[in-house]
Amino acid sequence: MWNKKGFIYWLVPFILGIIVGAIFHRLFLFDPVPSTAVPASAQKNFQLMAEAWNAIEQKYVDRPAVEPRTMTYGAIGGMVASLGDTGHSVFLTPEMVKLEGIVDKGTFTGIGAEIQMKDKHVVIVASMDGSPAQKVGLHTGDIILQVNGSDVTGLTLQQVIEKILGPKGTQVSLTMVDPSTGQKRTVTIMRENITVQSVTWSMLPGTEVAHVRIAFFSKGTSRSLEKALAEIGKIGAQGLVLDLRNDPGGLLDMAVGVTSQFLEKGVVLQEKDAKGAVRMVPVESGVPKSSLPLIVLINNGTASAAEIVAGALQDAKRASLVGDTTFGTGTVLNSIPLSDGSALLLAVLEWLTPDGRTIWHKGISPDIMVTLPAQGTQLIPDAEQGMTAAQIRTSTDAQLLRAIRLLQKPPVP
Repeated sequence: MWNKKGFIYWLVPFILGIIVGAIFHRLFLFDPVPSTAVPASAQKNFQLMAEAWNAIEQKYVDRPAVEPRTMTYGAIGGMVASLGDTGHSVFLTPEMVKLEGIVDKGTFTGIGAEIQMKDKHVVIVASMDGSPAQKVGLHTGDIILQVNGSDVTGLTLQQVIEKILGPKGTQVSLTMVDPSTGQKRTVTIMRENITVQSVTWSMLPGTEVAHVRIAFFSKGTSRSLEKALAEIGKIGAQGLVLDLRNDPGGLLDMAVGVTSQFLEKGVVLQEKDAKGAVRMVPVESGVPKSSLPLIVLINNGTASAAEIVAGALQDAKRASLVGDTTFGTGTVLNSIPLSDGSALLLAVLEWLTPDGRTIWHKGISPDIMVTLPAQGTQLIPDAEQGMTAAQIRTSTDAQLLRAIRLLQKPPVP
């Protein structure tokens, strides 16, 4: 069941804030510790595990390597990994659980990059606006090969995150490869306190188009967008670019609130549980509605709650999506504490678009595919405020430029 507040928090274990780490969504519930009784149907399997345990404990020659806690956690982690829910359902050690925090104020400590496991590689999903990760040029899709010179190939996501973790003011070195070019590079990043505004906007110079960026969905994002749209309306904007690129997601109720400001009625998303039961999440009626022509920018770093918004607006034909296919995060994880302080994060709900399309592992495809050039720079509202119309037109942000052309009257191909 849902808690009374009815929203999903970010779980930020090992995140370095939103921040290096996979952003996990979970139900705000406190599940009881599972029974320790061995189910009748699993007795043979437990016996098999006991045989393996005893063989290792009695016969393995490297005696210092036989560490019961490590073996236990390895077995539990293996069980979760066998589900195939890579980058989502995970096992957390007690140390990771202690790092858990609820992120709802937009202030974090870390490097400012979300990472997840994809195709057995730890990859960069997104860098936050103005973060240390963005400043050194971490790109969506970069594969992390080494942390502080240590090879992380074959390590779990949790193990890599533990290596990247560290206090404010300390440095971490990441060696990465760009899978599209094979080019390797090493960067050194200073861990910092990071404060990010979830909503920023500007009028694009030389146009009647407003550029609104949502960096992530935290507490107050919906209200911040409402204020921004009110100001944009007073200025007399004739079109709107909603920029969800490299937005790793966040609170579900904020995604519902944001979507509801562009739809009069209908459904924002569907939630499907383990038994296949589906719950429709409706558009909120008591929020201001914007009727401005709308283009939504997405890319490979658009994830989770941002994908919900993009999918809902696309299904309703309220907006055209421009950019690249999104990351494909489509589950809600529930935290199940275990007796020694460790925990399981298990997928308990799946998100679908209003039309029932699967987001999980597939992502949302754009209506108009536009890939940013290899040396292209994604413009953000804060930077645009100091630019001229000519500088906007000659920028390398091909996705934003295409959105502007589509919103011009008549649309320019």
